[in-house]
Amino acid sequence: MMAQCVMVLGTTSGAGKSWLTTALCRYYARQGLKVAPFKAQNMSNNARVVASNNGQGEIGSAQYFQALAANAIPDVRMNPLLLKPERDTHSQVVLMGQVDAELTAMPWRGRSLKVWPQIAAALDALRAENDVVVIEGAGSPAEINLSSSDIVNMRVALHSNAACLLVTDIDRGGAFAHLYGTWALLPENERALIKGYVLNKFRGDASLLAPAPQMLQDLTGVPTVATLPMWWHHGLPEEDGVFDDRSVAKGAVNMTVAVIAYPRISNLDEFQPLKNIPGLRLQWVRSPSELAGLQPTDWIILPGSKYTTGDLAWLRTQGLDAAVAAHAGRGGAVLGVCGGLQMLGEALIDTHGIDGNAPGLGLLPLVTVFAQDKTVRHTQTCFAADMLGGTHSNPWATLAGVAVSGYEIHHGQTQQHVAMAAAGDVAQAVLPDGQGWQNAAGNVLGLYLHGLFEDPAVLRALFGAHAPTLDSVFEGLADFIEQHFEAGVLDSLIASQTSPH
Repeated sequence: MMAQCVMVLGTTSGAGKSWLTTALCRYYARQGLKVAPFKAQNMSNNARVVASNNGQGEIGSAQYFQALAANAIPDVRMNPLLLKPERDTHSQVVLMGQVDAELTAMPWRGRSLKVWPQIAAALDALRAENDVVVIEGAGSPAEINLSSSDIVNMRVALHSNAACLLVTDIDRGGAFAHLYGTWALLPENERALIKGYVLNKFRGDASLLAPAPQMLQDLTGVPTVATLPMWWHHGLPEEDGVFDDRSVAKGAVNMTVAVIAYPRISNLDEFQPLKNIPGLRLQWVRSPSELAGLQPTDWIILPGSKYTTGDLAWLRTQGLDAAVAAHAGRGGAVLGVCGGLQMLGEALIDTHGIDGNAPGLGLLPLVTVFAQDKTVRHTQTCFAADMLGGTHSNPWATLAGVAVSGYEIHHGQTQQHVAMAAAGDVAQAVLPDGQGWQNAAGNVLGLYLHGLFEDPAVLRALFGAHAPTLDSVFEGLADFIEQHFEAGVLDSLIASQTSPH
């Protein structure tokens, strides 16, 4: 029997689709059902390495977390098409976990016709293996300029006969107009799939909403099935953009970690655990003035980037290159991750048109060469036993000998700058196979390894602390929706499901 599908649609981007899908995955998994997530097409530079027919591939981070919430093994079928923006008008296309150069060069509408068979096959395969598939839409299903080439919203809903929830961000204002307008723009056969409205991010007295929910139901025949209170710190990484700028430390602030938020920042979700470290303030930085008050005990992080040379140019335009160098010159800790590592070196060389050529920041004596083939893999490794450092402002020595697991997604390959090494300026390799480097002073560290702060052993070594587990976050999400949805609604969405696998 094919799985019953529940789909989360939104009136806008940022309405709350991703976290609600994650919560539903855990809710249904707690009922003893075999559950899988699905999103036909995701546009995000936050990606994770998962299983594929070719060994390992990429999917959006949101679907990775949704799979974990469902107690499922993440695989590429859960997000068959991933678009990774590199410019305002250009994205790298990843199909079934692998970069597809032909699709990347293809116009948007032509691409949808070509990829739909593989999207439908991935969804059908998941339905055949599970009791429930929880599907996430993208943006709004009522983008009438895109409906003819839709492969992510109502075409998926119709293909799977999904019971759909339509969620809106009431904190933005205009929620009832958004709900009614979305419903009104859908054709009748698509409207029939909408089973309930969800008001998300509500602040205040819910009784004051009356009589609007009933009026909306009278107009559309669809009930409002949940009013979800605003919840700032649910613990799940945000899918898009820099997650909230309300990052505050738990208790008195004794350390700031400043993450440079350049335009094409990627894999920023890996910093979510830092928000939960006592005494640590996570700060997103876009100008030198935001770094002016940093102490040597504070850190600067250059995160991943989907357009390293472009973000490096932006960093220079903002004057952040000098601010980062000044912090490093005072002995302050600097960490570069993936694209950030590449920026820390002397030069970035591109002979294949992958990313571009650029001089680096010169804080590590390294050279990065961009290769046509992308490295995509899970990595389990161990930091060198002789890590440099040891002062409070230079913390990396505590990583010495620590075993760590994470993932790599990069075109660049980084090596010692030959001439500088010959002159005695040598970077210390702190991870094998070119995965990690440290400067002679010890305070500047560059790694290709993503997921550092998601590893409990690393958190203990660096902070003597731990962050809440992802599993506890998923349980909290499921408890939240169970409390705030109308009784019986969540079970009614899968009422045709007769027995677990």
